[in-house]
Amino acid sequence: MSKSNSLNSDIKSMKLYRHVDRVLTELQYLGKSEQTPLSASELSPFDQLHYHGTESVDEAIRATGITASSSVLEIGSGLGGPARHIAATAGAKVTALELQNDQDELASHLSARCGLAEKVAHVCGDFLTHEWSTLHFDVIVSWLALYHIPERNVLLERCYGLLQKGGYFFTEDLYARKEFTDWERSELATELFANCLPDYDTYLQDLKTAGFELVSAEEMSDDWAVFTRERLAAYRAHKARHIDVHGEAVFTAMEHFYDVVVRHFSGGKLGGIRIVARKA
Repeated sequence: MSKSNSLNSDIKSMKLYRHVDRVLTELQYLGKSEQTPLSASELSPFDQLHYHGTESVDEAIRATGITASSSVLEIGSGLGGPARHIAATAGAKVTALELQNDQDELASHLSARCGLAEKVAHVCGDFLTHEWSTLHFDVIVSWLALYHIPERNVLLERCYGLLQKGGYFFTEDLYARKEFTDWERSELATELFANCLPDYDTYLQDLKTAGFELVSAEEMSDDWAVFTRERLAAYRAHKARHIDVHGEAVFTAMEHFYDVVVRHFSGGKLGGIRIVARKA
């Protein structure tokens, strides 16, 4: 098994990435057939797997100056929600790179249904090994995906190399606020597929070592702790509805994932960060 295929399989230990067809189930529940055209905004309640949905993507657009003339790379694009929102609202062309085959295929299908196939290019691959040929980008973005990637120095060096001069790097990511126990690290590795959780200072230093000029670093930990608690409470409050639409197995898997995330944020060791950096 190749390294990419192995990672593709291992990442499914994270329950958020199972049952990817639940977005189609939601659309069917709303009376949208497979042939019904969609808009990116119609999908946004279901395809934004990070925190604060399109509000966060709008912040990335603002902070990095994305316009219709921008070329954008999203690393870990999931179901394609952020990429579609960028294309639909800013008019930019987006390359959406996703490791998982099933998410990539569904994301491509959804972008086509939104009439965005010419704006969003879906690519399935491992960022550390994917061959980019002569491609360069004005902006690289990522939401809650970089912590999955173990070789941080290679990751950041590749990001720096793929950016045009003056290009921007935006990420919302996880980090370690305090030292984890061995058991906590093991659970995070399985339940969140956490392969790289540096502390705050190390995170920023790694960017500088790769050559980036830091524009801003925003501490998101407390905000995300509140967001994830409210998300779990809302999900449980609509248990009957979710089981009716998706079935008990999907509800149980998602509730478990949301609960694990709340526990680690509430414990004060798992942190969140929003970074804007620039290639000088």
